[in-house]
Amino acid sequence: MKTSTLAVVARLMLGVAMAAAAMAAQADTYKMTTEIAPGVATPDTLETSIGTLKLNDGFPTEETQATVWDNLDRSRALQAYLLAIPIVNQAGMRDSLLRFGPVNKTNVIWENLVDARTVELTANDNTIYNFIWLDTKNGPMVIEIPPKVLGSFNDFWYRWVADVGITGADKGAGGKYLILPPGYTGDVPDGYTVVRPATYGLWTFFRAFLVDGKTEPGVQGVKDHLKIYPLAEKDNPTPATLVNASGIPSNFVMPTDYSFWELLNTVIQEEPPEGSDPTTLGLFASIGIEKGKPFAPDERMEAILTDAANIGAVTARALALDIRGRDPFFYPDSKSSWRLPFFGGYSFQSQPGVSNLDGAVFYYMFATGVTPAMEAKMVGQGSQYPWTALDADGNPFDGGKTYRLTLPKDVPVKDFWSVIVYDVQTRSMLQTDQVRPSVSSQDTDLQVNADGSVDIYFGPTAPEGKESNWVQTIPGKGWFTLLRLYGPLEPWFDKSWRPGEITIVK
Repeated sequence: MKTSTLAVVARLMLGVAMAAAAMAAQADTYKMTTEIAPGVATPDTLETSIGTLKLNDGFPTEETQATVWDNLDRSRALQAYLLAIPIVNQAGMRDSLLRFGPVNKTNVIWENLVDARTVELTANDNTIYNFIWLDTKNGPMVIEIPPKVLGSFNDFWYRWVADVGITGADKGAGGKYLILPPGYTGDVPDGYTVVRPATYGLWTFFRAFLVDGKTEPGVQGVKDHLKIYPLAEKDNPTPATLVNASGIPSNFVMPTDYSFWELLNTVIQEEPPEGSDPTTLGLFASIGIEKGKPFAPDERMEAILTDAANIGAVTARALALDIRGRDPFFYPDSKSSWRLPFFGGYSFQSQPGVSNLDGAVFYYMFATGVTPAMEAKMVGQGSQYPWTALDADGNPFDGGKTYRLTLPKDVPVKDFWSVIVYDVQTRSMLQTDQVRPSVSSQDTDLQVNADGSVDIYFGPTAPEGKESNWVQTIPGKGWFTLLRLYGPLEPWFDKSWRPGEITIVK
């Protein structure tokens, strides 16, 4: 125990002893006085991590009250920030999608795949993204999902609601999904897969796939089949408006500064409180964000909220990039740096009914899209997402050094695999001279070793002759990487196959 800590403990014990002595003296004077159990009384002076706290026989002084109120507001603001990251992540997504077109009509599609000019949390450049924002405030909505896609519905609180496509009710054949408003009690017609989110706002995303390395068949499938319309217009359904976002510089990443709180307030005002829980909403209310009331912090509270946003952003990054303990890792009994995308499952629970707070903070700070298909064992279906921000020695990646990742032969996938590099700051594709900072089994020029393994290189310049297996990095800039496995096979799940660690090439 540190000397300073011992001193604090000693002063605390002395204060308790003095309080007990005072009460003992009272026992000699008053007939109804009883012995007070240790720990009940609070000393008049306490040395704490937030300074010296003073009381007059248990009543905090005016100065001490100001100190503890500030501390209470700061601590609640930090916890509110961490709990609000999923909501604000979604709010940022909606604001970004609205720049491309109105809700309930627009499908933002990357017809030529995502590249590094799209700032989007850990997006991939292997599948054809489709992003749609739905809103049921004016009544039920229908979305007709195309065949041969993979995706989900996530509500405004960023919780999984249902899958669509290959892992959804339509099993990849395409189908009609009916989204009902919260508390809807009207008639529900037959012929639809019914979706009942707890919020009006709802993000729908799905991925179409390349055919023989070409995007055109997948894009055409979306154009031919996707429709979005109110249930009231089911007899005259309207095709969706497709907006191609490929190559367009755009931002889909939420702010983490003070404006974070303003986005949170917007959502709280719009959505029914039944979509959340009393404790979370109580935390938001305690810092001035409450449904039906203006968000108007005074100078003191604005300073606290600004500070909490700064601390919260750094806390989220610490949880994401160098988490404590080994439970979040794929191979916890070793020193492997390969991390789970979900720990605590897609519902972020350490056990049933117990939230895994750190797991949720990490995921929503660094990723979008929640579905059991990214976590559950689905041999030959869905996808798996091992990732790492640390090299084989447990150090952060240095953009000025060269590294190598070896994937042993027979990568266990039915469909394909890819390795993509991301910028630590934006959590989006690293912006270099390469349009797409990745190496994939879909690449026609991929070099495979004689033993069937594949070496992938990361660094500011390509090793000679390895250009096709190289991802460029930037000196002075950090990065991390995801290994995507589409259609993962049994050797991935039983861990008989595992990726190599990423090592420095000396």
